[in-house]
Amino acid sequence: MSSEREAAKAAFLKAHGFGDVRRQPLGGDASTRSYERLHREGGQSFIFMDQPPALESVVCPPNATDAERLALGYNAAARLAAGSVAAFVATADYLRQRGLSAPRIHAYDVAQGLAVLEDLGDGLYATLIAEGQDERPLYEAAVDLQVVLHAETPPDVLTVDEARWPLLTYDALALKHATDTFLEWWPQFAGIPAFTPEAVAEWDALWAPVWVRGEAGASVFTHRDYHAQNLLWLPERKGVARVGLLDFQDALRAHPAWDLTHLLQDARRDVSAALEAAMLDRYLTARSSVEREAFIADYRALAASNAARILGRVFARQALLGRRQYEAFMPRTWRYLERNLADPALADLKAWFDRYVPAEARR
Repeated sequence: MSSEREAAKAAFLKAHGFGDVRRQPLGGDASTRSYERLHREGGQSFIFMDQPPALESVVCPPNATDAERLALGYNAAARLAAGSVAAFVATADYLRQRGLSAPRIHAYDVAQGLAVLEDLGDGLYATLIAEGQDERPLYEAAVDLQVVLHAETPPDVLTVDEARWPLLTYDALALKHATDTFLEWWPQFAGIPAFTPEAVAEWDALWAPVWVRGEAGASVFTHRDYHAQNLLWLPERKGVARVGLLDFQDALRAHPAWDLTHLLQDARRDVSAALEAAMLDRYLTARSSVEREAFIADYRALAASNAARILGRVFARQALLGRRQYEAFMPRTWRYLERNLADPALADLKAWFDRYVPAEARR
């Protein structure tokens, strides 16, 4: 970290009444954000988020054309927030207004990319389950939270104080651009030939209806990264407020199946087919107006698209950049992808993978 950035952080903390805290660095992820836990004398703690704006490509202007989005780069094409503090703050307020446990924002500076957040603790779903806690009540609460969020149509723009963030649609272009990263990164990682123009054309034709359905069904607030390492268990709270929410700044309007695909086909931990089926049934029972068969078909197709994205953009790309720890998650993600492709409606996509990605290249 540059001395200039450190000076800006220290000045921000001092200006907002946190100049006397003890700062403890926390482990990061594959993003350009970093976090610290701030400790005040007496035991109160906070989370300090640092997202240097210059480290990310620009975000998607609300009225940008497809060509403009592609020219601006991945964040604009895929409609990612580039770690925007405005997105985080506005989204946190939207969630809290609904009685959900997003962190309270104590101080922020959008231009500098800095914020001090409520500390929701260390009770990550992934950690607690690994330590032996029963996973079922945690997943039930996480599904019930989805039901609450999906009961209303979200606004076009999220606002709080001076923070304003458009809630864009996870449209066909965003879905395509994300899924297509499999074509770019998997051959490089697996050591297989680049896909031929004919294979790419077939890929586009097979996926296009999935992306169109994803956009057509985009009607609900969507966290976008809703899984066991971004959810905290807060047992002292009531109902769905027991689910603490993290890393939601990329939120948008999407198909109601989208967050469920992340939760129930978690690339970082095994979710059994039995638990997945039970949680889908719980969701659909609570939302009785949703046509079950059509929803499951969309869920399987979008989950397959998401698995391809994760294998390409998230795991293969990161491994090629030297973050080899992501290789451990790949076999699980392939199993999820193959689970989805077993749906007879996706038989042609299964045939594409069988033809162009041999078993030895799925690792």
